[in-house]
Amino acid sequence: MVAVGEEAPDFDLLGVDGATGVAGRWCLSDHRGAPVVVLFYPGDSSPVCRRQLGEYTEGISAFSQLDAVVLAVSHQSPASHRRFAERSGGFAFPLLSDSDKAVAREWGVLGLLDLYRRCSFVLDAAGIVRHAHRSIGPGLLYRPATEVLDVVRGLAGSDPAD
Repeated sequence: MVAVGEEAPDFDLLGVDGATGVAGRWCLSDHRGAPVVVLFYPGDSSPVCRRQLGEYTEGISAFSQLDAVVLAVSHQSPASHRRFAERSGGFAFPLLSDSDKAVAREWGVLGLLDLYRRCSFVLDAAGIVRHAHRSIGPGLLYRPATEVLDVVRGLAGSDPAD
């Protein structure tokens, strides 16, 4: 299980660009040097997931101003992610497929019945976890984009060696 203060485990996942639907591979370590927000969400096409990812899409310019990258991960296939993004009007970040749930297990985001929990992590430019939130309830609530953005803003004034 990933904890605050630890280096985030790398991953290399297939997915789709949430805006264009173009398929590709995304590797977490490719984003070293910039803050990264990793959002784990339970499922494509659920109203809460649509609302959550939509809220982060609306706030993407604020994340971009801080050079922060947002990545969203769930267990559905890239094809499912593409349909979800298309039906939702697109998302401003990649939707990545952890189909075997290996990343979710390593990060400690699986809940009851091996289901994805709604979780958010903020990594600093060195890949160290500086904020972790794991939903323990039914997954209806998520950390608002503004709250996570405040964590990213706080990284600008912190020493990476903390």
